[in-house]
Amino acid sequence: MTTEIRPFGIWTASAFVVGSMIGSGIFLLPISIAPFGWTGVIGWIISITGVLCIAYTLGRLSDATPEASGAIAVAGAALGPVPGVLVGWSYWVGCWAANAAIAIAATSYIVVFVPALNATPLAGALTSVTLIWLLTLLNMRGAKAAGQFQVVTTALKLLPLIVVIGILAALAYGGSTRLPPLPGIGTAFSGLTAVVTLTLFPLLGFECASIAAGRVHNPGSTIMRATMLGTAVVGLIYLIVCTGIVATLPMAALQASAAPFQLFVETYWGRGPALAVAAFAAIAAIGALNAFVLLQGETPLAMARAGLLPGWFAGVNRRDVPVGVHILSSVLSSLLVLSNASKSLSGVFEFAALVTTCSSLWLYVAICLGALFKRVAVPFAAIGLPFTAWAMWGAGVEAAGLAFVLMLTGLPLYWRRSGHRPLAEQPA
Repeated sequence: MTTEIRPFGIWTASAFVVGSMIGSGIFLLPISIAPFGWTGVIGWIISITGVLCIAYTLGRLSDATPEASGAIAVAGAALGPVPGVLVGWSYWVGCWAANAAIAIAATSYIVVFVPALNATPLAGALTSVTLIWLLTLLNMRGAKAAGQFQVVTTALKLLPLIVVIGILAALAYGGSTRLPPLPGIGTAFSGLTAVVTLTLFPLLGFECASIAAGRVHNPGSTIMRATMLGTAVVGLIYLIVCTGIVATLPMAALQASAAPFQLFVETYWGRGPALAVAAFAAIAAIGALNAFVLLQGETPLAMARAGLLPGWFAGVNRRDVPVGVHILSSVLSSLLVLSNASKSLSGVFEFAALVTTCSSLWLYVAICLGALFKRVAVPFAAIGLPFTAWAMWGAGVEAAGLAFVLMLTGLPLYWRRSGHRPLAEQPA
């Protein structure tokens, strides 16, 4: 039974870190980053640095609060149950909002092969909703099945990134393309706030191994290693591929494309390889969708078991899967997609991405504040806290305001819970 409930070793935990990070944002982000030019490089460096600081802070804070299991429980143990339930509920909102964005990204590459699936905005939205429910059904089979699927898709999703890096290396070696000139200092920092917020979205998910700590075997050492290594590797890959695509393709062509990776490979290699890359990009997004569907169930389940939510959220089937929570989450994710069905896929993606980022940032704020209160990893927390505040500001009033309102909806559920124990009394 232990391997059924805690089936994730170092490789599966790493696959969830890498798989949740690589899969949606990076495959559409070049479209949004293109207008900013070299400012995008600065934004990537800042975002990667900020995320690594938060990841390290989370690991150290977890060691300092052994009575708590998982990132949300750690935040609650450091700050108290009310902040814990607020950031946990907000993170759950970010999970199902992320699923909307990720499904849209997958659809953008699937329609390369079946254009009819995106013949109208509504058709594209319905395709995305179908993907959400297919992965929900997979996760209802249990964490072991979801983990096996994640390992396979993670291995496959690296291929399009490797192809792009290879083409960029060939272009640099052959001298067949010229990069745009470096801008002046003032121009380079123009729009940096927006870029930092956009580049943060594809880095979300580095904490997923900690969120699903209840599924990880020997979590004390496994989670820290998987999180730091996965985040550093993925951040470096992102910096190279996104910058390379933006710098080597005409901006007009890039912004007119729904599948920038396919466009890049087709431009510099050919139609056949481009279609293969589009297929693997779709697989990558589907793998990320699988990871976040797992988290949309695990997050409320862990909170309910810690006494922060009503007992309904802790209801599971014989495979220890919170079926009711999965259904609720996927319904909300589907509504987010359908409510914006009048927009283009890229327009819906950007809004869902901003809501996801803002919802997740509250957890990062809590982690940094908790570390500062406990005087753990203080220099890293001191960097991570203003970084998260900056990214929240850059998301804009609409997305940040919606994320804040949705976070507050968790309070009535916390007040209505029954039979709970204080978070600090929960078993590790």
